Amino acid sequence: MTNKVKVVVTDYIEPDMKWEEEQLAELHVEFSYYQLKFRPMEEVLEKIRDAHIIVVNMVQLPRELIEKLEKCRLVIRHGVGYDNVDVDALTDRGIPLAYMPDYCSDEVAEQAIALIFACARKIVWSRKVLDESSACGQWNFDAVIPMYRMKGQTLGIIGCGRIGSLTYLKLKHFGFNFLICDPYLSQRRAEALGISLVDHETVFRNSDYITIHTPLNDETRYMVNANTLAMMKPTAYIINTSRGPMVNENDLAEALRSKTIAGAAIDVFEKEPPDPSHPLFGLANVILTPHLSWYSEDAGWSIREKIIEDIRRNIAGQPPRFCVNSSVLEGK
Repeated sequence: MTNKVKVVVTDYIEPDMKWEEEQLAELHVEFSYYQLKFRPMEEVLEKIRDAHIIVVNMVQLPRELIEKLEKCRLVIRHGVGYDNVDVDALTDRGIPLAYMPDYCSDEVAEQAIALIFACARKIVWSRKVLDESSACGQWNFDAVIPMYRMKGQTLGIIGCGRIGSLTYLKLKHFGFNFLICDPYLSQRRAEALGISLVDHETVFRNSDYITIHTPLNDETRYMVNANTLAMMKPTAYIINTSRGPMVNENDLAEALRSKTIAGAAIDVFEKEPPDPSHPLFGLANVILTPHLSWYSEDAGWSIREKIIEDIRRNIAGQPPRFCVNSSVLEGK
C-alpha cells in the first residue's frame, strides 16, 4: 500500500505529459494522465476515485461523481472558466477548486482587440472585394461599405476584471470613447483605471462595439439575447471571447440575418466544437474563430508551470494561488 500523493490528469491539450512527469518525479508522487473527455462517467470515476489531486480540462465533474471521490483534497481546473465543475458539490465536500485566471490574460485581450479591428476595418470581408474586383478588372467596394473611423467611436466593455481592464488599457490611446459596465468592480479600482462605470443597458444602447469579458454564471448566461440585441445600433458589432453561453446563438443569428446589428465576432460557443449546422455558420456578417483566444506558446507553458506550482503548494500544505471556493480553506 502506497502513501504517495496520487495526481491524476483527466484530459489534456498539450502534445504530451513528459514535462509534467519530470516535474512530478521530483516530488515522488504517483502520476497518471488520461484522455477521458468523451468517456462514460463510470470510467472517469474509476480513474479518479482514489486521487488526492485531480487536474481537469474539459471533462465534466458533476455532483454525482464528486460525491464518490474517496481521497480528493484538491481539484485544479486547467483554464480560466470552471463551468464544467460542480463548485457547490466540491464546497459541500470541503474540496478546494483551483483555477488559472492569470495565464492568458494578454492573449484574450489581444484576440478581442484583433476582432474589434477586424470588424472595424472589415478585414475578412475585404477578401470578397479583392476576388470580385480581380475577376471583373475594376474595383468594387460595395462589400465593405460603409466603414467608419475608429477614433471617436464608442467601445463598450462588459466586465472589467483582468481581461476587460487589459483590453481597456491596451486600447485607451486609440481614440475610443469608453462605456464600461461591471457591477462588481470597486470604486477604488475604477478610479485607479481612470474610468466611470455605467449600467448594462447604457452599454448596449450606445456602443459601436461591445466586447464581453465576464465570467459565466446564472446572471450572465444569455446576456446577449433578442432584447439586448434590439437595443443596439444597427451599425454596432458584438465581440465575445469569454464563454459561449453568454450569447443566445439563435437570437444572434436572427439579429445578423435581419441586420438588427451590423456584425459579430465570436471565438467561443455554447457547444464546443460547434456542430456543422450551427446557426452562425454561413452568415456573411460574422467572424468566427475556434476558441483560440487563450492560445500562445507563452500561455501554454505558463499554465503548465502554474498547475505544477499549485500541486507543489498542496503537497507542502499551502493553499492554491487562486481558489474559486475559498471558504473551504478557512481553518485549514
